[in-house]
Amino acid sequence: MALITGVTFANEHSVPFLAANGFHGSITTLGKMTHGIEIYLSQSNTVEISPDGKTAKIGGGIRARNLTDALWSVGKQTVTGACECVGYLGPGLGGGHGWLQGHHGLISDQYLSFDVVLANGNLATIDENSELFWGLKGAGHNFGIVTSVTSKIYDVQYPNYAIETIFFSGEKVEEVYQLANELWITNSTAPEGLNHWSYWFIDPTIDPEKGVDTVDPIHTAPFHQLGPIMSQPQSGDYRDLAAWTGISLADGPCQKTGNANPRFPIYLQAYNPQAQKQVYDLFRETTTGPATPFAGSLSMFEGYSQQGVRSFADDASAFAYRSDNLLVAPLLIYPPSKELNEAAQTLGNRMRQVLFEGSGQPTLNTYVNYAYGDETSAAWYGSDSWRQERLAALKKKYDPEERFSFYAPIA
Repeated sequence: MALITGVTFANEHSVPFLAANGFHGSITTLGKMTHGIEIYLSQSNTVEISPDGKTAKIGGGIRARNLTDALWSVGKQTVTGACECVGYLGPGLGGGHGWLQGHHGLISDQYLSFDVVLANGNLATIDENSELFWGLKGAGHNFGIVTSVTSKIYDVQYPNYAIETIFFSGEKVEEVYQLANELWITNSTAPEGLNHWSYWFIDPTIDPEKGVDTVDPIHTAPFHQLGPIMSQPQSGDYRDLAAWTGISLADGPCQKTGNANPRFPIYLQAYNPQAQKQVYDLFRETTTGPATPFAGSLSMFEGYSQQGVRSFADDASAFAYRSDNLLVAPLLIYPPSKELNEAAQTLGNRMRQVLFEGSGQPTLNTYVNYAYGDETSAAWYGSDSWRQERLAALKKKYDPEERFSFYAPIA
């Protein structure tokens, strides 16, 4: 196998190596690789469905849209990331959020086994009988190159979806997020198919639902009472979700523009409306106008349904943040330069710090797949001492020379 040969060669000659597929993360720790061998997995893009139709063996280089289409063509689906152009497996190695997580859990919760080239060049199959199985599902970038994964798949039960995109002016920030807390975050009766997103940039609040042609007004009517600029309902099927939320293959985030686009993620339990307003004012001030280098930037507020995620125990995998409700990430877009890189780091962390202080949370919890790079290992993988100790022990055993040390390395 060529990949094993490549890893063995790199080890024998002390050459760094890095595997890549869908370019999901833009973390600064990747900059520590100043030379070496890139192993591009794009040709590993097969999908083999088991005879019973309950599992599929999926190549490590497949993109999310390709997997969705392959499964949909035979009436199947599984949890993938929301953006179409990123790899399927990369997000899963960091836990992995997606539209179907309310029903089935995280991307990584679907994994039954991994075929992985370890740091020593050996190919191994890792399943629930291996101690490494736990670590690969949440901190997987640290332990090997996954050539394929066997995942649970499901029948397409509800082909129809609906969305209502509601646009608000900036003066409504506090009211909108206070209402979001009341209707979605603290509402124990919210259905498992209801997801709510908002963007600062085009400012939609997004509610995709499964098995419907319109969004139930119970989820949207209170927002209409706030006086939005406009509202845009749409209906279609699961494959339309990425286009509705601006992350399809044809949309800007999937184009190669040469711009830098770092995120500054934080998990939250709920919105602090006053902190939201403070960050919004800072965002507007620094990203508006012809002189700013950050024009076109956005902030993402992802509220996926959590029922499926919380059906797994907190210690089920290396993913640490099953109890957090919201994934928030200011995303700055600009032409890269040393000066602007430093300015972006300052601005992004400033916005994140306001959200963190407003949350009242004791620790900064971040999504490793969105990480900027200056966060700590505890922020990426959980601050509990037992988590850090378990990951460190796995790292010492399976990658003692830290060959996999470029993407959010375990401390």
